[in-house]
Amino acid sequence: MTRICLVEDDREIAKNLVLLLRSEGFAVTHAPTREEAFAAAEEHKFDLALIDIALPDGNGFTVYTKIKETQDIPVIFLTASGDETSVVTGLNMGADDYITKPFRPLVLGAKVKALIRRNKNMVLDHSDVLDCGPFTYNTSTMRFYKGEEEISLSSKENSLMLLFMKHPGQLFTKDMIYEHVWGTSVAVDDNAIIVYIHRLRGKIEEDRQKPEHIVTVRGLGYRFIP
Repeated sequence: MTRICLVEDDREIAKNLVLLLRSEGFAVTHAPTREEAFAAAEEHKFDLALIDIALPDGNGFTVYTKIKETQDIPVIFLTASGDETSVVTGLNMGADDYITKPFRPLVLGAKVKALIRRNKNMVLDHSDVLDCGPFTYNTSTMRFYKGEEEISLSSKENSLMLLFMKHPGQLFTKDMIYEHVWGTSVAVDDNAIIVYIHRLRGKIEEDRQKPEHIVTVRGLGYRFIP
C-alpha cells in the first residue's frame, strides 16, 4: 500500500488530512513534531511526504533534509498563506510542490496522487541510457551526467530534464510543463516553474544568466538546445 508521511502539528488539520488521504486508499503516518518525523523516517519507507514548514520544535526544512538522506520521494510543503519566502526556500531545496493554508482538500488530493503516479512512472521506466548532446541520462538508475561529470538532480529536476532531453528543440509552454512534469491540470503558480528552471540552469549551464541549453522563448515558454 502507498504510504504517506504527514508532518503537521495542528491536530484538526492533521485529522482531516488523515481522513482524506485514507479515503483515497493511502496509508498515513502522522508526526506532529520534528522529532517524531525523524523517528518515522527511520522506521518506515514512504512514497510521499507532506510537511508543514512551521513546527513546534523546529521547522519542516530540517525534516525534508532528514527524509531525503535516505528516501528519494516527492515532498509537498504546507505553508501559511502569503509566506512567499518559505515557499521559495522550499522549492530551492528541491521540494516538488507546496500548498498554502487554508487549502481545498480536492486540490491537495489531486497533487498527492499526481506526484506519486509521476514518481512511480519514473522508477518503472527502464529504457536505459538517453543521450542528447553532452548530456546523458540513465533512466534505470536515474543518474544524470554532463560529459563525464555526474550532476545531482531533485525528483522534479529529473522530470524536467528528462522531458527536455526526450524532446530537444521543442517549445514547451508553461501549461505543457505543468501537464508533463506535475502530471496534473491543477495549476502550479508560475513562480514554481521559474524556480526549477533557474535551479536546473545553475547545474547544467556555464553561466545561468546567459543560458545556452535551456533558453527562454519570450512570452511563450522554454526550449531545450543540447
